[in-house]
Order: sequence, then C-alpha cells, then structure tokens
Amino acid sequence: MDFSNIPLEKMNQMNSNTLMEVLGIEYIEAGENFICARMPVDKRTHQPMGLLHGGASAALVETIGSLGSAVICDLSKEYPVGVEVNTNHIGGVKEGNVIGKGVLIHQGKKTHIWQVDIREESSQRLIATGRLTVMIIQK
Repeated sequence: MDFSNIPLEKMNQMNSNTLMEVLGIEYIEAGENFICARMPVDKRTHQPMGLLHGGASAALVETIGSLGSAVICDLSKEYPVGVEVNTNHIGGVKEGNVIGKGVLIHQGKKTHIWQVDIREESSQRLIATGRLTVMIIQK
C-alpha cells in the first residue's frame, strides 16, 4: 500500500478535537507501506519523573496504525478498531520530539498489523517499539 498518495494535510485534519491533537501528534511523512508521525516530549507527554510517558508512546503506536488502517478502509462500509497494542519501552527521553514510523506488515480482509518504532528525533536512538493489531468491522 502506497500511503504517499494521501495528503498529509488530510491525515492531520483527522486529529482535530482528539487525543492526538492534545498530545501534539502530527503526521510528517508517508510512503510505500509506512506512515511517520512526530510527537513532542513536553509537559503534555511527560510522566512525573520528567520522561516520556509510556502511555504516550503507546498512544503514538495506536495513532499511526489506526490512521493507516482508516485510510485503507472504505469508511462508508467498514471501520477499523484497535484490538491489541503492545509497546516495549527501551530508552528514556526528556525533551525534544520523537518520531514514530509505522510499517504495515499484514493487510488482511479482517485484520491489519502495524509495527511501529519510536525514535528520538535528534539522535535517532530507539526509544520504544510496538505492534498494533487492527480489526476491520463491517458497518
């Protein structure tokens, strides 16, 4: 699936009035089988120790995969729902931005599976890796 034919502006418009808008998530690149999004590491996404919150990382994983599945689906007939998200936290980051790159690794009729790596934008250091399973439900 080539996601580059979907305008980033259209993807970002879907964030309006959502958790993604609150967290400052922005889609920044799309291509053959992948979508990338940036998320700030700041007071919106920190945990009490001043590090990127693991839940924010998990939200980024689910955000990228869910959006990717939504643009694949014919939303007049079906809709995607996340059924499992798993995120392993590998490193900590206190400030700046992280970039999540989601790769579509399975596109079935009833399920999609996304692998998402989250890296610190400035160093490209791996911060977290996750997987999202999306179920495609008929309306």
